Amino acid sequence: MHGTPYAPPRAPADEHGRLAAVHRYGILDTAPDGPFDRVASLAARLFDAPMATVSVVDADRVWFKAVHGLDGVRQVERLPGLCSSAIEQSEPYVVGDALTDPRCAGHPLVTGGPRVRFYAAAPITTPDGRRLGTVGVLDSRPRTASADQLAALGELAALVMDELEGRRAAADALAVERRMRTDAERLARTLQRTLLPPVLPAVSGLDAAAAYHTASLDEVGGDFYDLFPLHDGRWAFFLGDVCGKGADAAALTSLARYTLRAAAIHDPDPCAALATLDSVLKGEYQDGDPRYCTAVFGVLRPAADGSFDVVLAAGGHPPALALRADGAVRPVRTTGGQLIGLLPAPHFVRAALRLAPGEALLLYTDGLTEARTADGGMLGEEGLADHLGPLVPRDADALLAAVDTLLGGLGDGVSDDTALLALSVPARQAPLLPTSRTAPPAQENR
Repeated sequence: MHGTPYAPPRAPADEHGRLAAVHRYGILDTAPDGPFDRVASLAARLFDAPMATVSVVDADRVWFKAVHGLDGVRQVERLPGLCSSAIEQSEPYVVGDALTDPRCAGHPLVTGGPRVRFYAAAPITTPDGRRLGTVGVLDSRPRTASADQLAALGELAALVMDELEGRRAAADALAVERRMRTDAERLARTLQRTLLPPVLPAVSGLDAAAAYHTASLDEVGGDFYDLFPLHDGRWAFFLGDVCGKGADAAALTSLARYTLRAAAIHDPDPCAALATLDSVLKGEYQDGDPRYCTAVFGVLRPAADGSFDVVLAAGGHPPALALRADGAVRPVRTTGGQLIGLLPAPHFVRAALRLAPGEALLLYTDGLTEARTADGGMLGEEGLADHLGPLVPRDADALLAAVDTLLGGLGDGVSDDTALLALSVPARQAPLLPTSRTAPPAQENR
C-alpha cells in the first residue's frame, strides 16, 4: 500500500434520516433482480471495466443488490469503504489508484480479493436528497474516467432510483388499496398508473401528449410509453404493447419500459434499443413460456429551423402516422419489423423523417386500429388516417382529443386497451403584412 495511511470515511450528515430512507425502500437482502443486474452490466460496458456493482449502504455494511464480475460477493463491511466515501458527496466519485488514496487504501476489495485499483461511483439519490448507495465500476488497474462516462454513470444511478421509486409507489398503492378493501377495478387501475409516466417532460419547441384508453375496467393491460432526454440534447421516446393481461403483463411492461430506458443510455440507436429488449426478454423468460411485445422506439433531434429530425425503428408494431402541414396523413413505413422476444433473429425496420412546424406524429397501439366500426369491419390504418386528415390544428392535444372522440363513437367496438403518444411542432405565426398582398408559399422537399 506504499505506506499510505487509511482515513475512515465520515458518516454522512443526518445518518439517521439516510438509514430510514434505505429501509423505506425495502431493498436490503432481497433476491437478485434482472433490472438491477442489467444496470451493473451496462456500467461495466460503459467503462470497459471487469467489475461493477449496484450497492446500498446499511448501518454497518455495504450490501450489493447487483454485482458484475464479483462472483460470490454479496456484501462487505462498511468500514473501511469505497462506497461509504462515495455517498458523502452528490457528484460522481473517482479513485484513480486505490493504493495511493487514503480514502480507501484499507478497503478489503483493495487489499485482497480482486485487488481493486480504480473505482468510480455515482450516488443513488432519493428525491429528497438522501443517498442510499451507488452504481459503481471497479478495475484492477489504475486509470481515469471521462466526463461522458461519469455522466452516463449518473444517469444509470438515476434509473436505479426511478425503479425504486416506481416499486415503492406500486407497493404503497397496493397496501393502501388492500387496507381500504377496494374492489379489483380500483386495484388494477392503481397498478396501471404505476407502469406509465405520470406526466411527460417539457421539450423545448415540441408539444407532447399521451393518453391511455382502457377497454377492460378489471384487468391491467400491457400498453406502455415514455419520453425522456438523452445527454446530448436529443430526446428518446417509445410506445409498445406486451402480450397478455393482468399481473404477468404488468411485470413484462415494467421490464420492457425499464430496459428500453437503460438501453438508450448505452446506445440510443433505435434498432439497437429494440435488439437489447429482444435479448433481455429471451434471457428473462428462457425457462418458461416465451413473452413478447411490439414496440416503436424513436429519437428526436432539434434542427436549427425549429423542425425536428426523427429516426424510428419498429418491431411488429403498427406504423406511426405523420400528419403533414399540407393536410396529408402518411404512415411512417416500418412494416416488416418483427415481434420482440419471440423469434431467433428478429429484423427491425428503421425510418427517418422530419417534423416541420405545423406537423405532428402519432404513435398508437393496435387496440385503436383493430376496433370495430358500425359495419363490423376493423377501423384499420386507412380509417384512422381518414378521421385525422381534416384535423386543424395539427397539435398533440388536438390529436388526442380527436382519437378520444373516435373511440367514444365506436362504443362496444373497442375491445382492447389503447395507448397514444402524440408529438407536434407548433406552427409558426404568420407575420402581419402592411398590405393584402402575400408571397406564394415556399416549396418543401419531403
